[in-house]
Amino acid sequence: MQRLALAAMDIQDFGAVSARTVIAGVEAVCDPLGALYLPETRLLVVSDLHLEKGAAFARRGMMLPPYDTLATLKVLEAVIVRHDPAIVVSLGDNFHDRIGSAHLPEIFRAKIAALARGRDWIWINGNHDPDGTVDLPGQSADELHYAGLVFRHEPSLLAPAGEIAGHLHPAATVIRREKAVRRPCFATDGRRLLMPAFGIMTGGLDLRHKAMTGLFDRQSLVAHMLGRDRIYSVRFSNLRG
Repeated sequence: MQRLALAAMDIQDFGAVSARTVIAGVEAVCDPLGALYLPETRLLVVSDLHLEKGAAFARRGMMLPPYDTLATLKVLEAVIVRHDPAIVVSLGDNFHDRIGSAHLPEIFRAKIAALARGRDWIWINGNHDPDGTVDLPGQSADELHYAGLVFRHEPSLLAPAGEIAGHLHPAATVIRREKAVRRPCFATDGRRLLMPAFGIMTGGLDLRHKAMTGLFDRQSLVAHMLGRDRIYSVRFSNLRG
């Protein structure tokens, strides 16, 4: 919930410390709220919003707090206000299931429309929502090739340099003051970057998990971990095993 607390602050008084990285020669900024910003093209990337997750669980008879969509959109609004992007790319699993966007309450639909006004908005299809969105601004696509990069939901071992993907919800653990601290992270070796999950009600997968095998050159891999008001950049070799 730390990103929700930050989003509630006056954005002009929020002195967040971001981290700069380079993916296949393209400069990018890792924002502590969990978004990636490409200054040269004014493109903002988020991933795995999982909007309406609480509603999806409720449809299956499992009750979760119903505030996840509101909370996630408040954080998204905060990061859009900070960077004022010309383009927003959401990297799949935008909704938690196939019918989430069709059943989205009008108040949230209007909020997304306001955030998208004056911007290009691309919804990348994910495994949770492969059919695209319903009655929302922007366009849906399986992947986007833009400015020398490829944006998709699931990373591919066969992808050339310049892939930015989501799906795996990367997280990393360090030891601080003799305590283990685990945080979502941006993970990159300079060739590929995996995005942290942006949704408030999402978990994380450790960078040492077998699902990450082969995706990175571990000697070059850096975890840009999300802190309360800054990014902590830690080399893979210094992470807790």
